[in-house]
Amino acid sequence: MSDNEKTLTVVALGGNAILKPGQKGTAQQQLENVSETTEQLAAMVLSGEYKIVVSHGNGPQVGNILLQNELAKEEVPSLPLDMCGAESQGLIGYMLSQCLDNIFNENGRGDIPVATVLTQTLVDSEDPAFDDPSKPVGPFYTKEAAEKLEKEKGYDIIEDAGRGYRRVVPSPEPLAIVEKEPIRQLLEAHTVVIASGGGGIPVDREGSRLVGKEAVIDKDLASEQLAEDVGAEILLILTDVKNVSINYNEPDEKPLGEVTVAEMEEYLEDGEFAKGSMKPKVKAGIRFVRSGGEKAIITSLDKVTDALDGKTGTTITE
Repeated sequence: MSDNEKTLTVVALGGNAILKPGQKGTAQQQLENVSETTEQLAAMVLSGEYKIVVSHGNGPQVGNILLQNELAKEEVPSLPLDMCGAESQGLIGYMLSQCLDNIFNENGRGDIPVATVLTQTLVDSEDPAFDDPSKPVGPFYTKEAAEKLEKEKGYDIIEDAGRGYRRVVPSPEPLAIVEKEPIRQLLEAHTVVIASGGGGIPVDREGSRLVGKEAVIDKDLASEQLAEDVGAEILLILTDVKNVSINYNEPDEKPLGEVTVAEMEEYLEDGEFAKGSMKPKVKAGIRFVRSGGEKAIITSLDKVTDALDGKTGTTITE
């Protein structure tokens, strides 16, 4: 099969692909998890049927970087959130790139190049999200420490479910992937690309200049924007369940197989999906198909092959 005949797929990895529940997040744990994850990704490429762009979450990693900043602030200057996001893209991209390269070489396909693209995502400073910060980031604080940060740094702080106080930041809509042209060029050069980590680094244009913003973009919505910008045919969103369900955790819970955009929009309007988990994945799938994508698939990491073959997972089509 020629490269032009392969199906271009954006694969959006969930947090469990890098860090599993209950783990401390040591470098070795993360590397082992990524190694397992990349077996699934490499199988797609080695099948000869798919070209892939891989995106990923970064919540635990950027949270740890922010905590390290906080603990070391008397010794070294803290970094703003956009730079912390860039740092997390680099460390996760390094692990993904290395593991994929190792698998390709072990299978006699060292000719398949892998590249991580440090990715900026364009947002609008006039997005209403900047007036309503809602995304918790970083460590928990005592009330006294939180009040000090509010006063000294202007942080927005909330009390988080009785666990302490946390900083919240805006979560604006992604408008475009700044590096979309280099990513397209890499794909044309038969490269497996890792991009848009953690939703991308939020930036806005002020005149002719790009300027970083203190915000966090939803990784699933950013992955959808990436899929649009590179002309992908499939958006594959990997999470910790093999199907999207309605009436979740109820006696009449129903897993969804193949559904139309119209059906999924009705479920969304009926409030079937949780705001912090499945809702952005469903929104991303709907947007992708509405924008001209062939289909969006939501499934678990261990069901990739079956989901692509239509045997499991939730598939959204027109």
